[in-house]
Amino acid sequence: MRHRRKVRKLGVAGSHRRAMLANLVTSLLEHGQIKTTTPKAKALKTWADSLVSLAKRGDLHSRRLVATTVKNRVVLRKLFDEIAPKLEGKSGGSCRIIHLGHRLGDGASVSLVRLLTYSEEKKEKKKIKGKKIPKKKAPEAKASKKKEQAPETETEERADEEKSEEKE
Repeated sequence: MRHRRKVRKLGVAGSHRRAMLANLVTSLLEHGQIKTTTPKAKALKTWADSLVSLAKRGDLHSRRLVATTVKNRVVLRKLFDEIAPKLEGKSGGSCRIIHLGHRLGDGASVSLVRLLTYSEEKKEKKKIKGKKIPKKKAPEAKASKKKEQAPETETEERADEEKSEEKE
């Protein structure tokens, strides 16, 4: 029985599990959402929530603690400068798990882990796009002349001759 067991083992050794979850957290913070199996998603949610709560503090010590897990400096900067300020008012629950169903290959339960700031990022990107540039249309007159001037091939000439012979 797994009573009072806090660690989700995920069927791998401890060092492998820590490395895998660190990579998953880094990808989640970089892209805003990732698709993974449900047990990994549940383990990932606790890691992501704890890292975001550390990032909300914003001091040097918390930055160094988060840097032990998130090795990518760009993602670390994004966490402290963009993600943590957006979630400043919330106390916990910085990401959401959405169940997608089962994977076709092996039947594993698959879920989508999404940061709460992800939908806001999408809305901002849509606003930034702005006006669309109209596409230029190709001149149609030149194209039709080329079609009319195309020489008849030998097969077309033979087909015309055969039709005229059949009529006679």
